[in-house]
Amino acid sequence: MNWLASAPGRVNLIGEHTDYNGLPVFPMAIDRDVRIEYRVSDHPVVRLDSPLARFDPFTFQLKRPIEAASQGHWSNYVRAAAKGLMEHGVRMERGIEGTVTGDVPIASGLSSSSALVVASALALLKANGVEVGRDAGPGPTISGLELAALMARAERFVGLEGGGMDQAACLHGVAGHALRIDFEPLRVKPVAVPKGWRWVVASSLVRAEKSGGAREAYNERARQCREALAGVGDAFANDGPTTPEGARSGAVALTYRDLVAHGDMDGLLDHARRILAPVLFRRFRHVVTEGRRVARAEVAMRDGDMSRFGNLMVGSHDSLRDDYEVSTFELDKLVTVALEAGAAGARLTGAGFGGCAVALCDQAAVGAVMDALAARFYEPRLGQPPTGDEMFAAKPSGGARVRIADRP
Repeated sequence: MNWLASAPGRVNLIGEHTDYNGLPVFPMAIDRDVRIEYRVSDHPVVRLDSPLARFDPFTFQLKRPIEAASQGHWSNYVRAAAKGLMEHGVRMERGIEGTVTGDVPIASGLSSSSALVVASALALLKANGVEVGRDAGPGPTISGLELAALMARAERFVGLEGGGMDQAACLHGVAGHALRIDFEPLRVKPVAVPKGWRWVVASSLVRAEKSGGAREAYNERARQCREALAGVGDAFANDGPTTPEGARSGAVALTYRDLVAHGDMDGLLDHARRILAPVLFRRFRHVVTEGRRVARAEVAMRDGDMSRFGNLMVGSHDSLRDDYEVSTFELDKLVTVALEAGAAGARLTGAGFGGCAVALCDQAAVGAVMDALAARFYEPRLGQPPTGDEMFAAKPSGGARVRIADRP
């Protein structure tokens, strides 16, 4: 019997570079996925291939320690899933043999890598009799939230200091809904996307290889955020503005969540500007203001206020460009063209350094926005209209699953 494990990509609507700082994010799973069609092996071995020439076949044993392949090799995402499950205590007595396909654009900031991690985990769990979900049956189970947190930690095997947004969005996607995802502890709350809201995803044509060239820049920002928080926390503990009693006394470490909840954001930023080096202050300002934008965006979506949500997207992009410095000329151009063509909002999505932008439009503006992007961005660069992998309308979709391969 052949099985099919599928896991969707995601587009983050707002809340960028906040998940690894313990702050909420607001993505949606999309109607594109990574798929593993496989059969269960009686031996603890993984053998996978791909129809794409750039992804060579690989094999590895399901036994400790699982060694990494060369940096950037695609098998490391499958190895990460297996390693995480084994370290969690899942007995890997059977493996999988199969083929990986999918239609999530690769290295585009749409979480194709995390989708591969999650699909691999689901395939291995099914092969070894472990069901996902608290009420999955009488045998061994793992909850979806537990698996999302586990895979977020496991994916750091590839060397990236990421948070947990991608895995949670992949596993907990709900058709027609965005997801408010909180951390520490992990929680997922679906929020219905209003009828008439449409999302255009457009590639910058610059690859965002987080397992490759962009990895160090990404990790550097994670370190800068920790350094900025430590500096502000020390100042609060000594002589800073009023903050929660536990953090002020030093009994509890100050968190970004504490700071986002601070009543006087202007005062907080003025204080941080005085004590942090300029680059650390810019990183800090992005994180705390982006954290507030997520909460406001959730309210705007629940209210059906497209204009307000779009303005928050634009504010997010400006902050990512100026304070977090992860945008590019191409991403900025996509955002500008989309807004000038009638989008209510637009921003880079994903880590940046390339990848995609996402634009929010009403149904009447979708065609004009896509036509403008084709004429003003893609045709001058490509000499032809974009393909469906370079620009497409995305729908909020359901999460990862495993089924029998020949079942519709």
